[in-house]
Amino acid sequence: MPATLLSPELLRRLEQFQLLAARRAKSAVRGERRSRARGHSVEFADYRNYAAGDDLRYLDWNLFGRLDRLFLKLYEEERELPVRVFLDASESMTFGEPTKFDFARQVAAAVSYVALCGFDRVTVLAFPDNADEAVARSALRSVRGRKSALRLLEDLSRLTARGPAQLNETLRRGALEARATGLAVVLSDFLDPAGYEAGLSALAGRGFQVDVVQVLAPEELEPTTYGDLRLVDSETGRQQEVTFGRYRLAAYRKTVQGFCQRLREYCAAHGMNYFLASSATQLEALLLKQLRAAEVLG
Repeated sequence: MPATLLSPELLRRLEQFQLLAARRAKSAVRGERRSRARGHSVEFADYRNYAAGDDLRYLDWNLFGRLDRLFLKLYEEERELPVRVFLDASESMTFGEPTKFDFARQVAAAVSYVALCGFDRVTVLAFPDNADEAVARSALRSVRGRKSALRLLEDLSRLTARGPAQLNETLRRGALEARATGLAVVLSDFLDPAGYEAGLSALAGRGFQVDVVQVLAPEELEPTTYGDLRLVDSETGRQQEVTFGRYRLAAYRKTVQGFCQRLREYCAAHGMNYFLASSATQLEALLLKQLRAAEVLG
């Protein structure tokens, strides 16, 4: 396993968990998830009146003996849960120590590993597009089964971050391209000048259960540098000179907190889970505490 992503100890712990979906799986492919479809699994669902041509093996003869009427037993059919992980690989994600991208990539690896161990189908969509990594990115689409986990982690470890985010466009396209809805996990700093509302609403409107993980660097949450500064936008190259004194730290923190709070409130209003994590957060603390407490993992 690529040690730079997940340790063997963490992988063993993740094998004990499953991604929890509040909505039933709607995929047409059989898997390990309960769905609203009626099939021939071992999970009893309901009865219905017998109709000519029904399979006699599913008649409830005990009920016939009591009521003198024929009823057919219905079972919940198990389907796979499509999981789409949107990984922000834009230039702004290279900021911080450790970088936001490295942390977000670890979260993507962990979520994907849990899904694969549960026989769910995983697609990791890193954005923006990068022609130099086309082969690795193509291999991250529609992956299923635990045997595919090693290859997926290796392909994730090859990704790099560069270019502008194009967050809304990527989320809209990802929602439209999905053959079946399921769980969507969005990993980003959400520092896209175009915002995030259009993309997230496209996922929710398509029927996805959406989990949002906002990753910010420690320096963004609690800056320690002040004085006369030249700020450079890592994605556009735009520069701006500012004087940042100690007295402005409180105003800066308030601005950051307001930005995060607006995203939190937007998610809550649209039925999405929201998590804020510093890139210096211990991975186990996010996965095994926050996500478990919110019943994303169980």
